[in-house]
Amino acid sequence: MNGLLLTRQKSRGKVEIGKKRHLQHCLQHVKPPLKAPTCVLEHSNVCAHPAVDFFNQINMLYGTITEFCTEASCPVMSAGPRYEYHWADGTNIKKPIKCSAPKYIDYLMTWVQDQLDDETLFPSKIGVPFPKNFMSVAKTILKRLFRVYAHIYHQHFDSVMQLQEEAHLNTSFKHFIFFVQEFNLIDRRELAPLQELIEKLGSKDR
Repeated sequence: MNGLLLTRQKSRGKVEIGKKRHLQHCLQHVKPPLKAPTCVLEHSNVCAHPAVDFFNQINMLYGTITEFCTEASCPVMSAGPRYEYHWADGTNIKKPIKCSAPKYIDYLMTWVQDQLDDETLFPSKIGVPFPKNFMSVAKTILKRLFRVYAHIYHQHFDSVMQLQEEAHLNTSFKHFIFFVQEFNLIDRRELAPLQELIEKLGSKDR
């Protein structure tokens, strides 16, 4: 992907100062995705590049709190008491399975990385068209990335505040939610776990 992707880190150790500084440096320069007419969206990389950027951001953000998100602390993937997510990718795991949050997120990040690495879905060469199913895949990627934001906010926001990373998380999520709402990329029902936060972010921007 022409250097757009960051390598996923396999280790799940304690947060290192260097890693936090890298996160701060990256998110300090985050800019809202460019707006474009909906008719252009389906025929360009307007959606592809933000999908890559958001994947990198949420991957880094989650990477800083993995010591708090464990099999013991998060035995199910949830976003508060009302929302629980089961994993299925339609290929390797066809029937949804109940699993811990770290396992679910590992499945999710691996699946997204595989999609982004697929040249037939995300062509890196200029002039190569996106496939007809691109928007469907992109919407699924964004929907699943939202679930990681939702899990962090509901289950680990105290840890985020302890690490003094709430501003970075809020900035990343604000750009994410404004983008997906601009082009109606995630069903409103999927956004329910963070609806109150979304409304607050919207009111502040007015």
